[in-house]
Amino acid sequence: MQTTTDWSKGLDIEVRGDDVVSHTGTVITRMLADRTGLTGELSDALARPDVIHDRGRVLADLSLAIADGATSISDIGVLGDQQRILGPVASTSTTWRTLNEIDVQAIKRITAARNRTRTKVWSLIEARHGSVPPIATCYGDIDAVIGIRIDATLVNSYSDKQQAAGNFKGGYGFHPLTAWCDNTGECLAIIARPGNAGSNTAADHIEIIDAAIAALPAKYRRNLLITIDGAGSSHKVIEHLTELNARSGFTVEYSVGFDLDKRVRGAIAALPEQAWEPALDHTGAPRQDAQVAEVTGLLRDSVGGDKLGSWPAGMRILIRREPIEEGTQLSLFEQLAGYRYQPIATNTASGQLQRLEARHRAHARVEGFIRCAKATGLATWPSSAWSINTAWVAAVAIACDLLCWCYAFELMSQTWLKIPSHSWACRARS
Repeated sequence: MQTTTDWSKGLDIEVRGDDVVSHTGTVITRMLADRTGLTGELSDALARPDVIHDRGRVLADLSLAIADGATSISDIGVLGDQQRILGPVASTSTTWRTLNEIDVQAIKRITAARNRTRTKVWSLIEARHGSVPPIATCYGDIDAVIGIRIDATLVNSYSDKQQAAGNFKGGYGFHPLTAWCDNTGECLAIIARPGNAGSNTAADHIEIIDAAIAALPAKYRRNLLITIDGAGSSHKVIEHLTELNARSGFTVEYSVGFDLDKRVRGAIAALPEQAWEPALDHTGAPRQDAQVAEVTGLLRDSVGGDKLGSWPAGMRILIRREPIEEGTQLSLFEQLAGYRYQPIATNTASGQLQRLEARHRAHARVEGFIRCAKATGLATWPSSAWSINTAWVAAVAIACDLLCWCYAFELMSQTWLKIPSHSWACRARS
């Protein structure tokens, strides 16, 4: 098997010069994968003694190609064209074989390899910056808390592929469920799912919650904020989050979209106008056209008994209301009231209502994470075979992490990678 991490020996970096090549940014991410130990971890996870090309190196290189804009497996050939810089790169056919060899157990080993590398990377981030980034909100940063954002997305397929199916929006393709670290932007977990997978399937949400927590370094799992849109408002998901929070030494707060059902509508109708407080805008200042209120008391102590009796005791229900925008799909209740209502369930026991609502609104950042992931290979599942596509999704997750780590290290430190952080031109080996 070929040595996988000695390709950068003798590589010179210049600000300018003749005989330069394109895609030099790949050098940064490739050195990052090697220096953090990710390549070695993947090599161990996919070790085979009977092959020429190290399977971990092949998967790492495919992830680098995806980070560089690859949308198909054959695009790894772009790296192969730069062998004067990168050394030997696996062919397209070898890459196909590598992905075909990755089964469910191999995916688990790849995930474990990523998680071990993440522990090392976060220790380096902490050493460089003092701590991992905080959770940003409109009213200030939330320090010492790790935010996990969970959301599903639709991926279109334009040909028949295994597990491709019609989705709830009338499209055809796949319906992966994703989890992201709000502090760093890293992809903590992706569950590849058929197109007809449910939006609010509790088992899938519980699985990805556990996978996302397991992806964090152990010391960072003790103080978490987990946010989900309305798809997470099932009894099983909320009960699972409550059980996680009940563990000794752990704090797991959640903020989850809730259903605007009959009981919530009744509580809203019973609210006096003075109960509404101004919501916060993006600068943290009060808004005049949006308000927030709490209806937990009206639901817990209402006529006819506790209408939240089947839910965990510590769950609170907050309501955001805002004027109706043209084209918004609304219930009859909202049309008659003249407001759009957004219920939120949380177990956070204290804090200003305005800030709790604004904290939940920051969940919208997950859309940006998914958008970037789709631009980094998640939008194109290149094979008709389900197993190869799940391996591709694993490579996409690695690519997303590498890009986030580059940002976290500000394109890496000058001393660690031993290259000037402002240089992007690589002189090819003669």
